[in-house]
Amino acid sequence: MEGNSQVILASVVFLLSYAIIISEKIHRTVVALFGAMVLIITGILHQEEAIHHIDFNTIGLLVGMMIIVGITRRSGVFEYLAVKSAKLSKGEPVAIMVALSVITAVLSALLDNVTTVLLIVPVTFSIARSLEINPMPILIAEVLSSNIGGTSTLIGDPPNIMIGSAVGLGFMDFVVNLLPVVIVIMVVTIFLLKLIYRKSFNVREELKQNIMALNENDEIKDPKLLKQSLFVLALTIGGFLLHQYLHLESATIALAGAALLLLVTREEPEHALEAVEWPVIFFFAGLFILVGGLVEVGVIEWIAAKALEITGGELLTTGMLILWLSAIASAFVDNIPFVATMIPLIQDMGRLGGMTNLEPLWWALSLGACLGGNGTIIGASANVVVAGMAEKQGIKFTFLGFMKVAFPLMIVSIIISSVYLYFFYFI
Repeated sequence: MEGNSQVILASVVFLLSYAIIISEKIHRTVVALFGAMVLIITGILHQEEAIHHIDFNTIGLLVGMMIIVGITRRSGVFEYLAVKSAKLSKGEPVAIMVALSVITAVLSALLDNVTTVLLIVPVTFSIARSLEINPMPILIAEVLSSNIGGTSTLIGDPPNIMIGSAVGLGFMDFVVNLLPVVIVIMVVTIFLLKLIYRKSFNVREELKQNIMALNENDEIKDPKLLKQSLFVLALTIGGFLLHQYLHLESATIALAGAALLLLVTREEPEHALEAVEWPVIFFFAGLFILVGGLVEVGVIEWIAAKALEITGGELLTTGMLILWLSAIASAFVDNIPFVATMIPLIQDMGRLGGMTNLEPLWWALSLGACLGGNGTIIGASANVVVAGMAEKQGIKFTFLGFMKVAFPLMIVSIIISSVYLYFFYFI
């Protein structure tokens, strides 16, 4: 490592920023940007170096998908799916919980988990009111399903976007390697949730008829926009499936889809760009710079060397360490800054340890970070969003109340992941 003063300053700025982000005393975007600017002003990074460390593929992919989903949601298609699933469940609360969980998981894989819960949760409140039941069990099931479903694809969860962009893994790489275990985890989680909540609902027959009386077609607000949006969304997902063969980055596919949808719908750009969560985008930019500071002064390389001393550079030990460390850490801190730190660390571990195939380690990081977010209410962005929406409805999400159900289920998912990785990648 170079100059001790630079090492100390970069480390202190990073750790302080991380601590304040965890405390949630100041908005995380403000903290990340301020920390990034401190590194540039103090000379740890030159401005050009800082910009170089920002992963614009991740930024572009997020912006493109936010625009597509923001326009599509105005058609009412997501509300249609939720009401339709409730009617197919014949008003049975446990069946509704399962149906909404499956829809949440599938949409989280194809869109992203935060967007999905923003669309599904309001309809959940409406269904719960019609049945006069406590929506908490269904909300918990949707939170868990959003993070599980998002684990299976490149675009489903921000950690996967970051991993794929950093190491050149494509959409189909994630589907082929992670979808099988995600399906198993989803089935086991739904089964356990049914056992946990099977006696929590007691609904009168006439209230079930309220659900059956709903007309899902009333939820479609703009049929023309629906057709245009689904056409472009299908093209975009097709582009993700083929982007490696087309030699195009995933951000190019997402932004091309957004541009095409803007063109065919004649949507005003000002309105479309309102759907972009700009605080999230700038949080990513600041975070990439903060981690870049640690890379430039050699801290990441030093940590990688120490980790290799512990694992002996053995793939199995290293992979299991990454999986479980990622899961436990991501349960208590936001998985986005954690993964941003782990990516260069794993790259350096591979270089220093002479590991030629790092793919199993990337799958371990993805599974640990995405599924670990289910451990507590602060573990992933989707969890925090649902808790906030519930509190606005007068429903209190307590840290321990959520953790009592979610943390054991998260541990079960990581055990399943450990078995999967062991038999398919580590032996």
